[in-house]
Formats: sequence, structure tokens, C-alpha cells
Amino acid sequence: MKKNIFVLLVSIIVFSCSQKPKTLIAHLDGYWEIESVSLSNGAKKDYNVNQTVDYISIGDNLKGFRKKMNPRFDGKYETSKDSEILELKIENDSLNLYYSTEFSKWKETVLMANKSQLKIINQNNDVYLYKRFIPIIVE
Repeated sequence: MKKNIFVLLVSIIVFSCSQKPKTLIAHLDGYWEIESVSLSNGAKKDYNVNQTVDYISIGDNLKGFRKKMNPRFDGKYETSKDSEILELKIENDSLNLYYSTEFSKWKETVLMANKSQLKIINQNNDVYLYKRFIPIIVE
């Protein structure tokens, strides 16, 4: 009996702490800096300094794009005209990002998103942890 109550309590805690896929969407827009990658083989790579950041923009229709941006010290950004078109879909209680470029198509799943962090897993089971980018402005 005690074991059943313990399992029930743990289940309630786990499911109440998980984010609903629809609530994650509001946090995706903006500039994201990669913090680390945990590869499926167990290796982990930390990124202490980044020359580029990802800019994600999502429209009302759950479609948008992601671009690589080079932050400058004056608070502005440089970028190429290249971007990845993306579409958001909620499937099986997960928020999936479907990307397409002229050369490739792929899918990623958002594991966690809030105002300061974003965690995504790709089809190779590599987990990317991003932090919200805060520009350094030198006057």
C-alpha cells in the first residue's frame, strides 16, 4: 500500500513539472546562444565563447525562421541572407520544430523552454542547451 502511494506521488510530481508543449512556443522567439551539447555517445561539449548566436522568429501561424547572427559590440548584428525555414507542430505531447533549407530537411524536439533557457534534442539524440543571449554593448 505504501509503495502504491509513493509511486502515485512521484508520478504526480513528474507530470506536474513537465511543460505543456503549447506553453513552450511563447519562449522561442529571440536570440539564443549555445551553452553546451550532450552527444548521444555520452560526450559533452561546453561553449564558453560564441561568435554567432541563433535568432528564432515565430509568426502567429506557427511558421518562422532561424538565422545565424554575428553580434557586434555596438549592439547590432551582422548576418548572411541564409536562413532556415521552420514550422512548429505539436505532436504526441511534444513541440517539434521542422526545418527546411534548399539542401535539407530535419526535425528537432523542444524538451524545455523558458525565458532564459532552451533545450532541444535532434534526430541523432544530441541535446542542445541554449541560454538567452544578452548583448555586450561597448560605447
